[in-house]
Amino acid sequence: MKVYNYDKSFELYDRAEKVVPCGLYGHLGVGRARLNPMGCYPLFADRAEGAYIWDVDGNRFIDYACAYGPNVLGYQDPDVEAAALAQAQKGNCTTVVSPVMIECAEELVNTVNCADWAFFAKNGGDVTTLAVMTARHATGRDRIIMMKHGYHGVTQWCQTPGTPGVLDEDICHNLYAEFNDYEGLKALVEKYRGEIACIISMPYNHISHYDNVLPDEDYWPKVRRLCDEHGILLIIDDVRAGFRMDIAGSDHYFGIKADMLALGKAIANGWNLSALVGVKKLKPAVEDMNYTGSYWLSAVPLAASTAALRKMKEIHAVEKMQEIGAELTKGLVEVADANNTLLKATGLPSLFKLILKDPDESLIAHQKWVGEMVRRGVYISHFHNMFTNTMITKEDLQYTFDAADEALKITIKEHPEILIR
Repeated sequence: MKVYNYDKSFELYDRAEKVVPCGLYGHLGVGRARLNPMGCYPLFADRAEGAYIWDVDGNRFIDYACAYGPNVLGYQDPDVEAAALAQAQKGNCTTVVSPVMIECAEELVNTVNCADWAFFAKNGGDVTTLAVMTARHATGRDRIIMMKHGYHGVTQWCQTPGTPGVLDEDICHNLYAEFNDYEGLKALVEKYRGEIACIISMPYNHISHYDNVLPDEDYWPKVRRLCDEHGILLIIDDVRAGFRMDIAGSDHYFGIKADMLALGKAIANGWNLSALVGVKKLKPAVEDMNYTGSYWLSAVPLAASTAALRKMKEIHAVEKMQEIGAELTKGLVEVADANNTLLKATGLPSLFKLILKDPDESLIAHQKWVGEMVRRGVYISHFHNMFTNTMITKEDLQYTFDAADEALKITIKEHPEILIR
């Protein structure tokens, strides 16, 4: 199996580092050594199509990162791109808003279970922030409950103490609960009775670096009842999981109805768009907000989203991605078993987390294994959860299993401690 090199990527990185902080930032995070071991990952892409990306060195990858979520129908989906192009020829960011905004909002209201209205922005953090502001305005309360290790964006309110640039007063009204610990959450609500505006949480604990945790069967119904009893609004951050678990929303998947749902990533198959949707009673509170952005109502992403939502429903995209993910994770676990090692695949199949276990939980062997797979054309992050898309084929899965097996044999030679004795 061919092993890739990235000469052009690192030449470009040397240029980028002179004019861009860290050279690269965000998920790539070269400056913070997130891509371990260095030299295993491409740094710059040339093009993308379907389930694949090609880097500037001409290497092709089966992309299980899916742009960290936006790629749901395959890169350059012809129906989505045609809708975007048709709108681009008419206009994009214009002084007067295009009617496509209404069309997209109607599609969301007709699709998402808790949606009586839709408010558009660009990033997930834009709409999680609006959700919290709306909850505080609607309830007249200051405090919010977040899940420990939860992630809702980079704005000050959702950071942790000690984060550079974040003041204590930015987060002084935050309370923290353990996901899936209903009794602990209930005790927190009782302690601050009448002070809590909202609970904000991802639908399940799909955090980086750790095994993902699904909720107990009765967890979300009990949380919903707790919120209703105490006048607390329930916000589900569905930016990452939205449209991969349930086309009607991840709250619907778990049998409840959130007050607000934050959506992004898969909403427009890669076009830059996010949305906050919610129940009717909260529409007046959102209408009170002075909250906007220069490009939030640009028409092309709204047209792309409308087309993407319709196609996801038409081809039963959620079911396809769950089936593909189930086959993928099952096959990878079997590869690990055959090599006398332990691989944990957690979360839901369309939004899964892989960790190759070692005795001291250092993740060093895991990083080596993932890095060797990437060098053979299977793009998987060593720290983030991964995604499926509807364009992944049986051949892609088999290639993935073969690459995983070859990479694991190399890893075992360097880290024999991962063998189950």
